[in-house]
Amino acid sequence: MDGIDGCVPPSAREITTGQTNRVWSVEGPTPYILKHYGDPSRAANEAAALRLLTSHRAPCPQLLAASSGSSTPPWTAQAALHAKPVPIDRFLADLAEPLAAIHRIPGTHFGRLAGAQQHRSWTGYLHDRLRTYAAAAPALRAVARCLHQEVDASDTPIQPVLLHHDLQPGHLLREPAGSRLLIDWELAIFGDQRSDLARLAVRLDLDDPTPVLALASRADAAAEGRLHLYWRIHLLADAALSTDSAVRERAAGRLLGSSVT
Repeated sequence: MDGIDGCVPPSAREITTGQTNRVWSVEGPTPYILKHYGDPSRAANEAAALRLLTSHRAPCPQLLAASSGSSTPPWTAQAALHAKPVPIDRFLADLAEPLAAIHRIPGTHFGRLAGAQQHRSWTGYLHDRLRTYAAAAPALRAVARCLHQEVDASDTPIQPVLLHHDLQPGHLLREPAGSRLLIDWELAIFGDQRSDLARLAVRLDLDDPTPVLALASRADAAAEGRLHLYWRIHLLADAALSTDSAVRERAAGRLLGSSVT
């Protein structure tokens, strides 16, 4: 869009809340949210996800502009939203409809949409992630080996669908008209929808991921087994990669106290 170049206007108001990116609210004829990313692959991935979501008329912010591959820092500009986070006591109930719409969007591969390696199989994607986590947390390599084995044992054909992969309170907004929107798509991937639910269970700090199965399109014994497997993989991700020591310790403790010992 004309006039948006990724630079922070003097009148912009910083609204950064996380540790990875910086975010500003920019006023003007067309108000927008400007995000600067610490990781260019995340910027490319969020831009690709928003374009895909828009093509399917899915509940998400409108992408107004994005950086080219050579821009420093990488950035996106997204339409400002007149919306507020859904209260925590309404979160799961209000999440059901937008999440179902997202999980109906088919994928072309497994893994991130852009800026990272793409995989031909879901099993291949999971093994790649487990190798990354084991390299980052040598003390948990035995856990990673067990999870590798479980992934192989549960290998069945998976049709990839779009996953948000960072579901948590604060990322679901409600507009005044009542529409629900999901924001922050930089970690989106194509994969098994139950991985989205498992990551949500980790973000909700649940001791058992089973309650989030209410959001699944089909909940049976196989779905529950995969949910528990993905939940442990996401716990390993937090234990290995989180920048917050308290999150790492909590995830490791929960992981080592689960059945993968």
